[in-house]
Amino acid sequence: MRDYDVVVAGAGPAGLMLGCELALGGTRVLIVERLTEVDETIKAGAINIPTSVALDRRGLLPALAEVQERALSGFREFMRQRGGGENVSPPPRFAGHFAGIMLRGDLVDDSDPAFADLGPAGDVGLVPQAALERLLAGHADGLGVEVRRGVELTGFDTDDDGVTVRLAPVDGTAPQEVRAGWLVGCDGGRSTVRKLAGFDFPGTAPEITGHQAMVTVTGAEGLGTGWHTTATGTYAHGPMPGRVLTVRFDGPPVDRDAPVTAEELQDSVRHVSGVDVTVTEVRTATRFTDNCRQASTYRAGRVLLAGDAAHVHSPFGGQGLNLGVGDAMNLGWKLAAVVRGWAPADLLDSYTAERHPIGAWVLDWTRAQIALMRPESHARALHAVVTDLAGTVDGTTHLVKQISGVWQRYDLPGGHPLVGHSAPDLELADGGRLADRLHGGRGLLLDLADDPKLRARADGHGDRVDVVTAGCAARPDLAGLLVRPDGYVAWAADGGTADGDGLADALTRWFGEPCADF
Repeated sequence: MRDYDVVVAGAGPAGLMLGCELALGGTRVLIVERLTEVDETIKAGAINIPTSVALDRRGLLPALAEVQERALSGFREFMRQRGGGENVSPPPRFAGHFAGIMLRGDLVDDSDPAFADLGPAGDVGLVPQAALERLLAGHADGLGVEVRRGVELTGFDTDDDGVTVRLAPVDGTAPQEVRAGWLVGCDGGRSTVRKLAGFDFPGTAPEITGHQAMVTVTGAEGLGTGWHTTATGTYAHGPMPGRVLTVRFDGPPVDRDAPVTAEELQDSVRHVSGVDVTVTEVRTATRFTDNCRQASTYRAGRVLLAGDAAHVHSPFGGQGLNLGVGDAMNLGWKLAAVVRGWAPADLLDSYTAERHPIGAWVLDWTRAQIALMRPESHARALHAVVTDLAGTVDGTTHLVKQISGVWQRYDLPGGHPLVGHSAPDLELADGGRLADRLHGGRGLLLDLADDPKLRARADGHGDRVDVVTAGCAARPDLAGLLVRPDGYVAWAADGGTADGDGLADALTRWFGEPCADF
């Protein structure tokens, strides 16, 4: 007898997103989290386009926009404190940075096809991690996801029929056991699930000590705004009042788990910036390294990994949060399909096949930034060359495309150029957007040519795929799209009428055999 279909260890962005996706897929899911409340420690400060688009597809864009506006208010306050006065001009368009080289939003070529058809989600990015976790926690609650906080996974046993998970409340009350069909480790870079399951975790050792904190500091007027590379490291100041980040290249910290003190932060800022600041209060702080590793596979039998449990790297560019949300979007509907029985377990093999290459790219992307930030002559020379390139339209556009994630695609079968890409957010003739049709977490067959033969191909998949007939004046070239629950195109056809070639195979591949009752 199973208590749950799936147990998810960890209630960070990946774990919460996965729990929501599993609930949309009709599974009984339990999320367990050692922390008793959302971690307010300063971490990632932004989300990329695949993340904002994914959340838009679940109806969360208005809430994201509110979070971004609060973040922009913080930016305006920071600039006011830096001498901008009460009439601070609007903040520059957010474009990100590469190895501390700030990218100018006005140099991005918006006509690049990679930025087409993103919809309003393409304008939302300044969403801090803690705010995102609170938003996802509310979303999970609305979907009826059970989240047990103050509970730590201590062990598990797997067999052919499922997983027995051992849990220990942090308040010292009696340990518990729950029975589930599957276990997913979303429990961070030092994942207990990964270690106990024996996943291989190769990679490269750390060479830096980084700090990020929200502090009260005197002498900050001597610090530059934004990112700065010096002869002793790299530091960032802003864009929120009190936010500082430092990177030192004198080896990893002796003790990652020791509390971060005001003296430690003060020493790091002084060492890297050369400015005689005094840290008088630490509101929130974290220590990080560039430990860079990735699990060779994301599945071992009935145990899977997502988020930092599957891959760790330096935080530059905020890629980790976004990578974890992408993992959850990819895995959630597939695991739910297997649980419900309309997909074979080998559908889960596509999870590693699709997500592992993107994770590997992120690891190399962050390694390249570390190499460029080193305070030695060869790296400084290369830094100058890349800075020049980043000052051009082509250079900035390329870097922003990479940072924003618009390049991401999966290698899916099918000859149409849209297959494997995130679906364009088409504005439909009925007044809605394609993203609006994905709120329920089901597949979507979009008939853009009003073709009854095309719609008939989906007979037997009505419990898994919504069929919508609607025109799109902006894309008369498209006749039909089959979109997976994660928003990626599984089949597409051009022309005034879709002939449906390949559609039946795509439906069966991603949504199982048709059911006679539908």
